[in-house]
Amino acid sequence: MNIVLRLAWRNLWRQSRRTWLTIGAMVFSNALLVFMISIQFGMYDLMIDNTLKAFTGHMQVQAPGYKDDHKIRQVVPDIERLADTLRQALELETVSARGAAFALASSEDRSYGLQIFGVDPVHEQLVSSIPGLVNQGDFLRDNDAAEIIIGKVLAKNLRVGLGDELTLLGSGRDGSFAAGVVNVTGIFDSGVPDMDRSIAEVPLGYFQDTFFMEGAGHEIVITTPNLAGIAPILFEAENLLPADSDLVVHDWVVLQPGLKQAIQADISSAFFMYGVLVVLVAFSVLNTQLMSVLERTHEFGIVMSLGLTPGRLGRLVILETLMMGAIGMVLGALLGGLITLWFGWQGFSYPGMDQMAANFNLPDRFYPQATLLTLTIGPAVVFLGSVLSALYPALRLYWLHPVEAMRAA
Repeated sequence: MNIVLRLAWRNLWRQSRRTWLTIGAMVFSNALLVFMISIQFGMYDLMIDNTLKAFTGHMQVQAPGYKDDHKIRQVVPDIERLADTLRQALELETVSARGAAFALASSEDRSYGLQIFGVDPVHEQLVSSIPGLVNQGDFLRDNDAAEIIIGKVLAKNLRVGLGDELTLLGSGRDGSFAAGVVNVTGIFDSGVPDMDRSIAEVPLGYFQDTFFMEGAGHEIVITTPNLAGIAPILFEAENLLPADSDLVVHDWVVLQPGLKQAIQADISSAFFMYGVLVVLVAFSVLNTQLMSVLERTHEFGIVMSLGLTPGRLGRLVILETLMMGAIGMVLGALLGGLITLWFGWQGFSYPGMDQMAANFNLPDRFYPQATLLTLTIGPAVVFLGSVLSALYPALRLYWLHPVEAMRAA
């Protein structure tokens, strides 16, 4: 076996320039794949995390059908007590109760329709980024106060500022007429115009009184420390729901299907481009190994006439490719990892990235993180493609006739 290894290694460097060019193509493609996949997967995690923390949360407890209909009658009874139970049992402070309704908000000059949310002033700050985006005034402080925070765009449309009054008109849970007058105590700017113009928040207690909720609400929002912890917490939350209720727990995939579809579409297009890169490298290896086999046709004819089987010669060609692929894989993964670590420290950005990032409530600079998956998945595919591309040159040896091969120049 040692002789075979030495022979394969010697054959690999008979044309050192050609070998280094092929290895260089592997190293370049592997480094590029490691860096791009690290950027891509890191962007997905950041996009999911920032989008969900803006408002949706990682999961929600709701009445059946509420996520589709959003009818005010589809409620979670005694929602604050259930939220407190989940908070203690799950050992998570990031659990908050909400109510939601559609209403008409009127100022002295204008009226606009919006979705108004009743939120827990204390725990909402732990599950949503909106309280931290209030750049004028303050977030809600009293659970029963007649106060409201609105988005920057809505404030501009209604022509109101801090301290101004808004009149809310809507329909209560029992179908009755719901009305209230609130003071604007805060204005937030999320960077997402649709959110800034269409939602507002009032204290949960005031919401329940105004819309005749009788202690009920519509969703209990739960956020987890990381995305990997969603599944076990969701399972535990389902087991903690009252046995006589028909409440359900939805994770972010159900609550935000468009987000998952956007990620899947991006993955499909990106992996198509990665596949083209792998194919180009595979053809480079095919060309190198095919030329190597053709150059040694006379040599192969001599050793076959001495009794060496085509199978052993084919395995020799495959072994040469394995060595070349291993060098390219290791060096490429190492180089890609170093590039990723550098940008993980300095940050990565490009022109126009800030506009795209704003659509997903993301920062304008990303910090990719190298993981075992991102370091290995791309180089491993390139390595596999290289080995497969060497099958054709190896199989040519099975049709090689010793006499004809020895006559080759």
